[in-house]
Amino acid sequence: MKRTILHLDLDTFFVSCERLLDSKLNNKPVIVGGTGDRGVVSAASYETRAYGVHSGMPAKMARQLCPHAIFIKGNAGTYTKYSKLVTEILQSDVPVLEKASVDEFYADLSGMDKFFGCYKYATELRQRVIRESGLPISFGLSENKTVSKVATNEAKPNNQLKIETGTEKQFLAPLSIKKIPMVGEKTFRAFCNMGIKTVHTVQQMPVEMMTSVFGKNGRVIWQRSNGIDNTPIVEYHERKSISSERTYGRDTIDVTKIKTTLAAMAEDLAFQLRRGGKLASVVTVKIRYSDFQTYSKQIKIPYTSADHHLIPTVQELFNKLYDRRVLIRLVGVRFSGITSGTYQINLFDDEKRTVSLYSAMDKIRLRYGSRSVVRASALGEGARSVGNFTNPFNGEPPIVLAHRTQ
Repeated sequence: MKRTILHLDLDTFFVSCERLLDSKLNNKPVIVGGTGDRGVVSAASYETRAYGVHSGMPAKMARQLCPHAIFIKGNAGTYTKYSKLVTEILQSDVPVLEKASVDEFYADLSGMDKFFGCYKYATELRQRVIRESGLPISFGLSENKTVSKVATNEAKPNNQLKIETGTEKQFLAPLSIKKIPMVGEKTFRAFCNMGIKTVHTVQQMPVEMMTSVFGKNGRVIWQRSNGIDNTPIVEYHERKSISSERTYGRDTIDVTKIKTTLAAMAEDLAFQLRRGGKLASVVTVKIRYSDFQTYSKQIKIPYTSADHHLIPTVQELFNKLYDRRVLIRLVGVRFSGITSGTYQINLFDDEKRTVSLYSAMDKIRLRYGSRSVVRASALGEGARSVGNFTNPFNGEPPIVLAHRTQ
């Protein structure tokens, strides 16, 4: 049976979400990401791309290229909500869905031509997403994932493109080799050094030459350049880890500040676990020094979503990890080994009031924002930019909770 693979991508997703919340941003140059000079561009509107701005670029450079752009820090909770909404729409309408990222999806429509017409079905699906979410979305349709993804990128912004079976090589040939998935900046520079800039040139090369230069990846790039990709759709499944990172505006050696940041991260991630009905069994802490040397340490623990178990574990890992006494640039926390479940009372360590306290705290956070109620250990300069700093109390600071378990 002929395969039919649909690739969908929400256009400038973070920017589009911000524009839903504030229509004044429409048709204006918008950049979402770190607002300081050491921040990174997470998403850039098409208006800024004309100036050379792109995601992954240092915010300082983006500001120099497009000084009139509107910089927005962004809110992960908002983007997660809209991503989940689009995921639910797609899951209800397609047989097999793969969620490649927060804003990118693949769907296997093989066999549906006989009953619906895949292109017509995909068009109606795209219109439904636009109608129900308010977000612009593009799609590419072909017989495999690579060609569909490239077609989506060619269709943008907010459009669609179908590549007929048998025309894959012809479609790819005039494009830059950089548009083939797997070809990053380093590989692209290697191609340029060889005098190769278009997919057509790679299509004419013997596969043996590609493997001699790029190893096993050379064969994959050659196949994809020729429109060959048998990669299956990996059905969507729930994430197995959640994480948070912070890059300081100025490298620091202030251990109190760093520990406050880590406590705020752990508290916010623990709330996310409980909100999603999840438990974590692995805790990882990462630090990056001012010389960009990066180290991490992890530990396996009993399944939990409780702050008073997770925060001390994070602090303990940091104490073991931080041994160079060098300025720190970045810190991060990750909870993994996630499974479904709710926090249970430990008969030896906890009291019923502990669980009741978490329930009360979470109700406040769900209503007013994840940073509306915090522990004293997670409050301070180091906690800035962690979690959702929605100000729910008409200008009042968040509730500070100093909680100690027995």
